Formats: sequence, C-alpha cells, structure tokens
Amino acid sequence: MSENKNWYKKGIRDGIPIGLGYFAVAFTLGIAAAGAGFTAFQATLTSFLINASAGEFAGFTLIAAGAGYLEVAVMELVANARYLLMSCALSQKLKPDTPFIHRILIGFDVTDELFGIAVSVPGTLNPFYNYGAMTVAIPGWACGTCLGVVMGNVLPTSLVRALSVGLYGMFIAIIIPPASKSKIIALIITVSMALSFIFSRVSIFFAISPGIKTILLTVVISLAAAVFFPVKEDEADAA
Repeated sequence: MSENKNWYKKGIRDGIPIGLGYFAVAFTLGIAAAGAGFTAFQATLTSFLINASAGEFAGFTLIAAGAGYLEVAVMELVANARYLLMSCALSQKLKPDTPFIHRILIGFDVTDELFGIAVSVPGTLNPFYNYGAMTVAIPGWACGTCLGVVMGNVLPTSLVRALSVGLYGMFIAIIIPPASKSKIIALIITVSMALSFIFSRVSIFFAISPGIKTILLTVVISLAAAVFFPVKEDEADAA
C-alpha cells in the first residue's frame, strides 16, 4: 500500500506541469466549444470525459459547421486513432499480472503528454503513477475548457496563443532527459522531427489529415527503431 502511495505522489508531482499546461491550452478549446453552442457545463463534462485536444477541437468545429453524426464519428476515429498505438505500447510497461481493471482505468486517459511521462518511467509501470498524473491533468483540462467558455472572446487572441506555448514546453521537458542519456533516442527524435516537418511542408502530403500523418510516422519510425535498435530483455528489466 505504501508503495502505491509513493507512486501516486510521484504521478501527481510529474503531472502538475501537464495539468497547468492543459489548463492554459484548454482556453482556446473552451472558446471553440462556445462557438459550437455548448454551455459551460456541457463543454466541461465533454473535456472531463474525453480529454483529447485534437479530437475535441475537431468535434467542436464539425458540430459548429452542422456536420452529421457519421462525419463526426469518422473524424473522431481518425483524430484519436494514435491513442490505440500508445495504449498498446503502454501495456508493455505494466507487469503481466496487472489486474484488468487497472488497465481499463489507465486506458481512460492516455494522452500524448501522459503517455510521454509514463513510458519514461524506468522499469515496469505502477498504475498508481498514472492515477496520480490523471488526478491533476484531467481537472486542469476540464477547468480550462470551462473558463474558456465563460470568458468567451474577452481574452485577447495574442494572450491565448501565448498561453498555448506552454504545451510545447511540456513536450521538450519529456524528450530532452532521455535524449541526453541515449544517442539512439536522440537520433530517433531528430529523425521524427525532420519527417514531421517534411510531412507538413511537402504538398503531396497536404491531403492527409494530421491524425493520419501522426499514425503513419509513429508506426514507421517505431518499426524502424525496433528493427535497427532492438532492446534486449535483460536491458529492459535493468532499466
């Protein structure tokens, strides 16, 4: 029990910057929700239950445009499909005897940032670490959305955009420590950034949605890394 408590506290500590970043970024999401006709309660409940930035932005945008249920469902599937890959990878960090209920609860909130800190944990992952991070991340996202709806367009656009920069800071904080310890990880990150830039600039890729691009890059780069830089079982256990 004490071990779970320590993991939970560690998750809260690592999740605080994420929760603060979510709170700031969710301002813009709240404004988008208000434009789609959502009340503060409806938007807050949506963010509390979904907690998916790209998926919610896409959903609110389509709803505001009067899209049908099928179109919204397909777009949500595409925008959030990358979480399937993250969940599969995250399941490998758990002990084989981890109860099914813990796997379900962790799967409820697999975001880019929470996935990043979870896979960076040395060795096997204790579910209570995720619970701690979720404790501050989910309310941060939901409360930020609520405040965005309430504030509406009162805040200057330049200020909202400035607050959104905090999300990129979280990504940097996640990738820099492991990259500084491993040349292979640093190389993979560099290649990922380069390919992402190419996908966003070359015209032949413009027709591919951002969600599909993320999935393609994730699969291709992860597969290449696994083939050329496999991690031995004893090395993984020692980590």
